[in-house]
Formats: sequence, structure tokens, C-alpha cells
Amino acid sequence: MTPSAPKQITWIIGILLGILGIIGHFAQVQFLTEHSFNLLMAGFIILVLGTSLKGL
Repeated sequence: MTPSAPKQITWIIGILLGILGIIGHFAQVQFLTEHSFNLLMAGFIILVLGTSLKGL
């Protein structure tokens, strides 16, 4: 299994979720603060799957 570059939309969604998770950790935004870890984890998982699975 060789890693491949994820599609651009997959990369953008993963990065966006990660950034929202980080913002939620450092700023007091109700939804983001409550779900900051979940957003960050979802972004990381999307990036891992995009790299591991071809065509995602």
C-alpha cells in the first residue's frame, strides 16, 4: 500500500475541519469550542483516508 496525494476537495475539507478545531480550542465560539476535538480528529481522519485510499 503506497500513499498517494488526496484530491484537492478532500484536502480542503480536512484542512478546514482541522483549522475549525484549532480555532475552537483557542477561541470561545460555542459550537466550535464544544466540538473542537471532534473537528480536529475528523479532519485528521479525512486526510489519512485521502492519503491511504486511491481516488478519495
